[in-house]
Amino acid sequence: MRLTPATELEYRCKKLQDYMATEGLDAVIIVQNADLFYFTGTVQSGNLYVPAHGQPIYMVRKEASRARMESGLKEVVPFGSMKDIPSILATYGYPEPKRIGLELDVMPVNFFERYKKIYANAEYLDATPLIRKVRMIKSHYEIHLMKDAADQVDRVYRRAKEIIREGMTDLDVAAELEFTARKDGHQGLVRMRGFNSELFYAQIISGTDSAVPAYVDTPLGGLGLNPSFGQSAGLKRIERNEPIIVDFAGCVDGYLSDQTRVFAIGGISDRMRKGYDDMLRIQKHMMEITVPGASWGAVYEDCLALALDLGYADSFMGAKGSQVSFIGHGLGIEIDEYPFIARGFKDMTLEIGMAFAFEPKVVFPGEGAIGIENTFYLSLDGLKQLTHSSDELIILPS
Repeated sequence: MRLTPATELEYRCKKLQDYMATEGLDAVIIVQNADLFYFTGTVQSGNLYVPAHGQPIYMVRKEASRARMESGLKEVVPFGSMKDIPSILATYGYPEPKRIGLELDVMPVNFFERYKKIYANAEYLDATPLIRKVRMIKSHYEIHLMKDAADQVDRVYRRAKEIIREGMTDLDVAAELEFTARKDGHQGLVRMRGFNSELFYAQIISGTDSAVPAYVDTPLGGLGLNPSFGQSAGLKRIERNEPIIVDFAGCVDGYLSDQTRVFAIGGISDRMRKGYDDMLRIQKHMMEITVPGASWGAVYEDCLALALDLGYADSFMGAKGSQVSFIGHGLGIEIDEYPFIARGFKDMTLEIGMAFAFEPKVVFPGEGAIGIENTFYLSLDGLKQLTHSSDELIILPS
């Protein structure tokens, strides 16, 4: 188990304070687990108070002694309720904040109302865009963890080649691969920020089930085991000559790498084979045009245009009527971080240090899905690929 270095935490909090100064915020209060982990190095329940100037104060409800052990922040203190916040801040000489930033995209309304009672005269703003901007630029430390996660998902990929057999259910395969990742240190949870966005380790789906849409904001869905979690692996048995999707998110010490590979027993149809080759072509095109300063939205539009030219207007990134408006998503601690290679982001540009997964896929209802996904980061030396399993479609003996 690695603890986040204090120097990392100090830099992140200072970067947030720089953005706060631009927006005129007196304080940001952070409570969501992923953000807490990023800025404190732990997820012990509490409030991280980041002032405009000075040391952040991590006020921990449960468990303060563990938070002191796991967090490299200088000020970690116990507290009982939100009503204690003003008195704690007063002991540090911090003035009453007038403009407060909160994670309004994820904070429950009742939490928000309780903060409003503590500082009734304050103005409250959404700090999420600032937090996202801090988190979107990865340090060398973070990229190192994501490389370890890429190694983990490669071990999962190699295990998939060993165990996939005709007659297994998708759930059988998922259980074997999840076991492999878990033994390798996977935390067993893939964090996703979006409301009601739930993910397990992976989407492992075969044949016609891989073309079944679901409620999640992803190009692929799957039936799942039951309607309470209607996505990913179900009880369908794997057959010959159909695509088997292994879309797996590796995770090491809180950081993710996302990879999709396609397997088949015996072979796949000519249409599926062409679709796979065309998705590799779109990935190659993305790698050629992804440079610092390029617009997120422009990269999306350019790759979408290529997909349309190749004849996938009704199948690219989902079946017709269920298509998503992105091809890539940032990732780090969560699987839906900045940047988004998506519609509507023409004003956002790529920067050194950004990491993202790129996943061109096509879906043919009644037949199956096909595609590729890799994790990349933009370095001083250009675009680098973190995931490193072979991009070849794997044909297993029947």
